[in-house]
Amino acid sequence: MFSPSSRRTVAVLAAAVAVLAASGVSSASGAPGASGASGASAEGRGTPSYASVTGHADFVLPYHQDEDVRSFSFDAVAAPYSRPLPGIPTGLPTDARGTVRISHYSAARDVTYTAEGRVDCLVTGPRSATLTAVITKVGPGGPLDIGRRLGFSVYDGGKDGKNRSGDRVGFSWNGVNLLPGGAAAPEEAPVGTCMAPAPYAPVTKGGYTVVHAELPAPAQP
Repeated sequence: MFSPSSRRTVAVLAAAVAVLAASGVSSASGAPGASGASGASAEGRGTPSYASVTGHADFVLPYHQDEDVRSFSFDAVAAPYSRPLPGIPTGLPTDARGTVRISHYSAARDVTYTAEGRVDCLVTGPRSATLTAVITKVGPGGPLDIGRRLGFSVYDGGKDGKNRSGDRVGFSWNGVNLLPGGAAAPEEAPVGTCMAPAPYAPVTKGGYTVVHAELPAPAQP
């Protein structure tokens, strides 16, 4: 259910889209196609046309030391105004596409759990990004549910080499996104588009590249 503030946000977005539609503004036609436009330069300006997050890395949990190997792979690129929503026919400037892959080797069980998700939202800043993906595949024994949206954050430390210890990631499960209340154990909260905690987990192997681009306005017809 929507909270009062959530209802106001949706109403504001819908009103803004209605105004844009009435003034003749159409959805952006320059979103990257199947061939990809990650990091492409805007004509004559030398600035990225679309934000992106790419790379593969292992990371550790600073609050829980074990012998497990956890890793994320990101291949995500912005696709602004490409996902129409009820009341928002143009879609949003944060729309994105791509894939997230999750791998967790459990040393205690000697098993690797895997999952894959479809990216639906991406927001970047200089060297930083948040993105969300809806799970589409889960390997045998995997605890994640198909259809569940997960949030990720990335900090690109800009260091070269095999062990880019300056990079960090964050993610929205494992006790990070809870709804405490009453005497019952807190439940995990749903994840909205582009929602993720700060990148709190240090990368130990591999690394990520964040290409930052400003969120664009809808294109003129």
